[in-house]
Amino acid sequence: MLKYELLRKIIGGILLVSIVAIGFSKPFQEYLQIPKNITLFEGQNYELQRATPVSAVVSPDNKSISVQQENDSVSLYAKQYGKNEMLLELAGFPIKKVDVNVLKDFKVIPGGQSIGVKLNTLGVLVVGHHQVNTAEGKQSPGEIAGIKVGDIITKINGQKIEKMADVAPLVQEAGQKNKDLDVELSREDGKVQTKLKPLQEKGEDNFKLGLYIRDSAAGIGTMTFYHPDSKKYGALGHVISDMDTKKPIVVEDGQIVRSTVTSIEKGSNGDPGEKLARFSSDKEVIGDITRNSPFGIFGKLNRKIDNGIMDKPMPIALSHQVKEGPAQILTVVENDEVRLFDIEIVSTIPQKFPATKGMVIKVTDKELLEKTGGIVQGMSGSPIIQNGKVIGAVTHVFVNDPTSGYGVHLEWMLNEAGIDIYEKPREKAS
Repeated sequence: MLKYELLRKIIGGILLVSIVAIGFSKPFQEYLQIPKNITLFEGQNYELQRATPVSAVVSPDNKSISVQQENDSVSLYAKQYGKNEMLLELAGFPIKKVDVNVLKDFKVIPGGQSIGVKLNTLGVLVVGHHQVNTAEGKQSPGEIAGIKVGDIITKINGQKIEKMADVAPLVQEAGQKNKDLDVELSREDGKVQTKLKPLQEKGEDNFKLGLYIRDSAAGIGTMTFYHPDSKKYGALGHVISDMDTKKPIVVEDGQIVRSTVTSIEKGSNGDPGEKLARFSSDKEVIGDITRNSPFGIFGKLNRKIDNGIMDKPMPIALSHQVKEGPAQILTVVENDEVRLFDIEIVSTIPQKFPATKGMVIKVTDKELLEKTGGIVQGMSGSPIIQNGKVIGAVTHVFVNDPTSGYGVHLEWMLNEAGIDIYEKPREKAS
């Protein structure tokens, strides 16, 4: 009996070690890494590396994909828009089903141009409180009325407020008549109604709100992509926030114009650098702004713009197709000249849902490091190119390491621009 128990334990131990060894073996690990779903654009290849002797089989009536097999790999080619499946077999037995989704061929023109951005807010934005020095002491009517920094004044006495010039006449009229203003505000959690009584500054004729307000914001950034079929574009790769309130600006409308880089404030550890630029002298509007989102600004261009390097439509890569390794960015560091600079994709996340920080990138180009110190403000939106595809855009710099920063996957910027690259494919006939 003791011998039997000992033999059983030895056999159990050997089996356990064998199972663990199989689990850690390279063939098994490579098998686990084979995805259940593969999405490709028409004309793209997908290399499926294999250490195990697995063969791939597709249905004979399939028109969307073709498979080529060699000793150590399976090569999948996306022929035609549609949906199919591929069976992986081992010694004639099916071991895994892989769904293959072929999307229609899709291309965009990469940007890299420096652009001037002008945003018009939905009403006037409250950026601070002001104490009015009245005969009874210092008071802020806006603060008394419960108006907060970041609120947007959309209506006063039922009249729509579109710009700062709309506010002053109503304030003076109410002050002279000693009446309250009915103020409608847009706040993050909805609309707010309040009453505000303008106060008169001691020794002056004018009445005041006790608020600092602004009706537009301006800055510079970089164009990411232009889709010639729809004329839609994406730029910046991150939301534009008000410099005073630090909150995203709610856009009524806006415009983009060409801008010229005049100088660079070089970045250093703890002190991000900045592109200094001016709007081009002709101030010609080249597009509108209809959306300001966490993924950038979006709208339509009224004409095609060129970067002088890559002016033809290029294929794109989805988030799961981006690889760690060498890549390049298109950006301007002097005047209007768009140039290509080397970077490294340090890490990339194959995201299933939209998220802004999909890649960590590092500038490796010696000339760019010499000129800028790495990633600087105003470089946001610079398109990232890898293996002949547009894969995303530069978004943020690491404050303590200006050579590195985040990138956003192009897939999500296209989604925010209202461009549908995932048209539902035809199901394979059963």
